[in-house]
Amino acid sequence: MEFHAIKERLMAARSPVALTGAGVSAESGVPTFRGPEGLWRNFRPEDLATPEAFERDPALVWEWYDWRRSLISGIRPNQAHYALAELERRNPAFTLVTQNVDGLHRSAGSRNVLEIHGSIWTVRCVGCGASSENREVPIKIPPRCGCGGLLRPGVVWFGETLPEDLLYRAFDAASGADFMLVIGTSGVVHPAASFAARAKDAGAFVIEINTERTPLSGRADAVLQGRAGQVLPGLLS
Repeated sequence: MEFHAIKERLMAARSPVALTGAGVSAESGVPTFRGPEGLWRNFRPEDLATPEAFERDPALVWEWYDWRRSLISGIRPNQAHYALAELERRNPAFTLVTQNVDGLHRSAGSRNVLEIHGSIWTVRCVGCGASSENREVPIKIPPRCGCGGLLRPGVVWFGETLPEDLLYRAFDAASGADFMLVIGTSGVVHPAASFAARAKDAGAFVIEINTERTPLSGRADAVLQGRAGQVLPGLLS
C-alpha cells in the first residue's frame, strides 16, 4: 500500500492505537540496557531487575537504577515521541501503549499513555504501597517512604506480572482499535505481542514501523521500514 493511502487511513481512524518499544527510545539515545552495552559493574539487567535482588541488596539495585536515571535524565524526546503526542491532540480517542519505562512519551506531551512496564521515574513503597513520581538525580540511596518503608523503582521486574488494570486497558484499546501502529518493537514479547493480533482480529488496519523486519512484518497490513522519528512525522504532515 502506498504511503499516502496509509496517511488517509490514519487520518480517518476513529480509535487509533500505538504500541511502542525500545526502538523509539533508542532514537533519542536511550541505551537498551541489554547486551554488552547494558553491563554495569559486570552485572546484567537480569541480575538486578528482580524482587530477589532487591530483597538481597536494595542499595546495589538502587545504585544501578540511579545510574540509569542519570543517563536518561539528560535525554530528550525525538520526533517520533512528538508525532505521537500530536496524534493524541488531533484525536483524543488515541491510546498509546508503551513498553518503555523512560517517560519520554509524557515528556513529549502524551497524556493517554499506558506504561505497561512502569516508569523509572516512579517509586513505590514496599511497606505501605504508596506510589509517587520522583525525579531526583542522584537519589538518596536507599530511598525511604514517609512511613519508613523502603522505596523501590516503579517498574515491572523479571518474574513479576504486569499491572492487571493497565493490561486490561491495553487489551481493551486494542480490541476497539480500527488502526494500530506497532513502532520500534519486535512484537514477540508477550503480552505486548498479543496486542497487534487482538487488534487485527477485531478488524483493525495494522502497520509496522521499524528499521528492520520482525516476526510481525508478515502479518501486518503494511510495513514502513525506517526510523520512527522520520516516518511518523511524515504520516501526520
